[in-house]
Amino acid sequence: MKSFSIFYKEVEGNEKSKCNYTTRLDTYGCGCQHDCKYCYAKSLLNFRGLWNSEKPVIGNMKQIKNAIIKAKKSGIKIVRLGGMTDCFQPLELKYRTTYQTIKLLNKYKIEYLIVTKSHLVANDEYMKIYDKDLAHFQITTTCLDDELYKKLDYEKASVPSKRIEAILKLQENGFDVAIRLSPLIEEYIDFDKLNKLGIKKAEVEFLRVNHWIRKWFNIDYSKFTIKQSGYEHLPLKEKIRIIEKVKIPQISVCEDEDNAYNHWKNNFNPNKEDCCNLRRNNGNN
Repeated sequence: MKSFSIFYKEVEGNEKSKCNYTTRLDTYGCGCQHDCKYCYAKSLLNFRGLWNSEKPVIGNMKQIKNAIIKAKKSGIKIVRLGGMTDCFQPLELKYRTTYQTIKLLNKYKIEYLIVTKSHLVANDEYMKIYDKDLAHFQITTTCLDDELYKKLDYEKASVPSKRIEAILKLQENGFDVAIRLSPLIEEYIDFDKLNKLGIKKAEVEFLRVNHWIRKWFNIDYSKFTIKQSGYEHLPLKEKIRIIEKVKIPQISVCEDEDNAYNHWKNNFNPNKEDCCNLRRNNGNN
C-alpha cells in the first residue's frame, strides 16, 4: 500500500470556535476500513474521489515525525489522532503507524487524544507504551448489542462488546477514558444496559445530517429540523430528552449547533471550557 502526505492541520470555521483540540493528525488517510455510513469525513471526501474504504493509504512516518516536531515548536499541548480516519482501523495490525506515532508523541511530551471505534486500542502492546500523563481516549459506539449491530450494517468496526471491554480495561488501568456515544441515536441504545456497565465517563455527540449522510444512512430524519452550517440537527429540546436517559457519572456533550452548544456549555457540561472534559496533567477535569 502506498503512503500519503499526512493529514495534519488546525481545523477552522464553526468547529474551531467550539473545540479545544483543533490540531488533528491522521496516521492513515483517503479512506477508512470502518466505512461508517454516517461519517462526516466520508461525506466530505467521497465526492472528490478521495475515499477508498478497501485500501486506505498509510501515513508517512518521516512526515509524521516532522509534524510532531512542528507541533512541539509551536507550543501545541495536545493532538487529536483520528480526524478524518480511524487511527486503529484493522490495517494498524500490519503497518503499526499509530504505534510509532504514539511513541513519538511520548518522546516529545505532547498529549494525545485518541478517538476510535476499535478494541485494538487496548491491546497489551499498546497499553505498555501509553503515557498516563499524556494519553486520553474516547472509544465510540452507537450500539451495545452485538447481534443488533451486525444487523444494522452501518459500519465495519469492532463489535460493541469488544469496545466496552477496551473501555473498562483502560479505565481499570487508570487511564483517562470515556465512552463516546457518537452519534447518539436513541433507538440503537439500550440505556438500562449502558447505565449498568460501570463506565465512569461519557462523551455524547448527536447526529448531524447532510445530503450524503441522508443518502447512505437510512433512519427517520423527520425530527432533524434545525439547520446550520450545511447540516440538519435535532432540536435542543429533543436532545435534552434523550440525554436524560444516560446515567453515567460524568457526561459531557460535543456540539456544533450554536443554541445547543451554549446550553450544554453553560448548563450541563462539567467543564465549561472543555466539552471533551479531559483529565489534564494537573489532575483537574
